[in-house]
Amino acid sequence: MSAGRTLFDAGQLGTLPLANRIAVAPMTRISATESGVPTDTMRRYYAGYARGGFGLLVTEGIYTDRAWSQGYAGQPGLTDGEQASGWRMVTDAAHAEGGRIVAQLMHAGALAQGNRFRADTIGPSAVTPRGQQMTVYAGNGPYATPRAMTEADIDAVIDGFVRAARLARDVAGFDGVEIHGANGYLIDQFLTAHTNLRDDAWGGTIDRRARLAVQIVRAVREAVGRDFTVGIRISQGKVNDFTHKWPEGVAGAHAVFRQLAEAGIDYLHVTAFEAWQPAFADDARSLVQLAREAVRDVAPGVAIVANGGLHDPARAAEALAQGADIVALGRGALANHDWPRRVREGIAPREFDPALLSPLGDIKPAELAARA
Repeated sequence: MSAGRTLFDAGQLGTLPLANRIAVAPMTRISATESGVPTDTMRRYYAGYARGGFGLLVTEGIYTDRAWSQGYAGQPGLTDGEQASGWRMVTDAAHAEGGRIVAQLMHAGALAQGNRFRADTIGPSAVTPRGQQMTVYAGNGPYATPRAMTEADIDAVIDGFVRAARLARDVAGFDGVEIHGANGYLIDQFLTAHTNLRDDAWGGTIDRRARLAVQIVRAVREAVGRDFTVGIRISQGKVNDFTHKWPEGVAGAHAVFRQLAEAGIDYLHVTAFEAWQPAFADDARSLVQLAREAVRDVAPGVAIVANGGLHDPARAAEALAQGADIVALGRGALANHDWPRRVREGIAPREFDPALLSPLGDIKPAELAARA
């Protein structure tokens, strides 16, 4: 941290330099082909953010294998040469506009609701997820009860993240990868006490529940080397359980963040509905502040990315003051492909239009016209 740092100062994630400290957060947009190949619509969508001045783009969640990882129909993958070549079209376009782009790698686990490879689902334990499938992403009704994963299943998941990371680096032209450990998907299912009832080395205390996240980080880091940026996204709330809090509180948050920092990440992406709010009812510190404290001693070079309701420029600046290095915008970016340029020029950002996610959360023609 440096006093007085602003959103428009240059940033850094590992060895990756950034023109500023403003990122596009990962957002599911289900606009790939049926076989998971990125489309020209996606190329224009991501290039528009880079043209609009965002220093970093984090993609929507990308499935990592041809088994249980896909979560949604229309979700892009990174499992073969065709998909990777499609992403190369996207990364080349983002780079041509001066942006940097990282691939968010995701396994849906028990929250899968549109997988072309499997009709069933897997998770840490045979626990039916809370809530209902998301209609905005073409889901309907309750989630299925997953099959409890075997050791072989866990090994296959880790291998999938490794293969996808290599494709991201070697073929697709990404500047890094972000491991999706948040929002209720597979890695978060292991981290969450009520969805992980295992009594083996993958369950029990929060340290053991974090083991899958740690092992994936270590395996990906070993596969891609130190010169390729690796991050992980973590949250308490989930797409199907917005108010969830870790029962271990501050001590648990510190433990998880320290383990991830020690495992070899370049950045820790923490997300909450409102990033500046206290992470726990009995403590005034935000998740951003807890993350900064946790990594300060064990890996001071790890950057903190903050996400959650930060589309107000004053709130974004507050996140930097709380210890974030980068601010990631979701709804604010959807409403303002040029948010950085508007803010820098003193123009008020536009309000988010819910129609962008209706009836489906795909990329709309109006979004592309705005980015032209």
